[in-house]
Amino acid sequence: MTTSTTPPAEPGNRRILLVEDEETIAAVVRDYLLQAGFQVDMAGDGFTALKVAASRQPDLVILDRMLPGLDGVEVCRRLRQTMSVPVIMVTALGTEDDRILGLEMGADDYVTKPFSPRELVLRVKSVLRRSIKEFTPEPPVEAAGLALDPASRTVTHRGVPLALTVREFDLLAFLMRRPNQVFSREELIKAVWGWDFGDLSTVTVHVRRLREKIEANPTKPEMLKTVWGVGYRFDSTAGDEAGHVAGGERGHGGQ
Repeated sequence: MTTSTTPPAEPGNRRILLVEDEETIAAVVRDYLLQAGFQVDMAGDGFTALKVAASRQPDLVILDRMLPGLDGVEVCRRLRQTMSVPVIMVTALGTEDDRILGLEMGADDYVTKPFSPRELVLRVKSVLRRSIKEFTPEPPVEAAGLALDPASRTVTHRGVPLALTVREFDLLAFLMRRPNQVFSREELIKAVWGWDFGDLSTVTVHVRRLREKIEANPTKPEMLKTVWGVGYRFDSTAGDEAGHVAGGERGHGGQ
């Protein structure tokens, strides 16, 4: 592991954990991150990545999918058990199933090899902007038994804290502020992810994960509904008789 520091740059002098076993790729990405003003810690395998994450408490993790010792999907799963740090998965496997697996384990974003280091830095900044508390955040919003506070980036359901990833929080916040409006996956990926184009299955996976955390019965959602052939909407009047949330992680504030 090595640590380097440079002066701050937007969105702040944040600490990045770069997990990559290919030294050439790691060196190039590290240099681009440093040039962008980030602090960079490095790990070359999954077990080291978990140790560094626990000790250094990074603001974001760039995680290679294929790693020696412990693969990136398992590393992501274990990170999600102990912290809500944003994760960008890097994969050389281009199949949709592989990308979905990473997202289902809690990754906030993914980049497919070969990739542009500049694009990766932009993705890092995009995710961090959404995870860092804003100086003048939007006011809290409550609906359907959910209470969402952008300042602390926390969500509770009937007083029970929910553990949401960065993208899950942003997706829920976007929909809760626009109750009963239907949005297509294309509209959501642009509004929430900031992408002009991208794999629409990203939205599908995040909707499914979000339902597992906020719905009493994720297979029959009452709050986050599908409008077939169109997209999704948040029903602000739902949940009044849901009673409780079933499924999902609890006990931590959502990031």
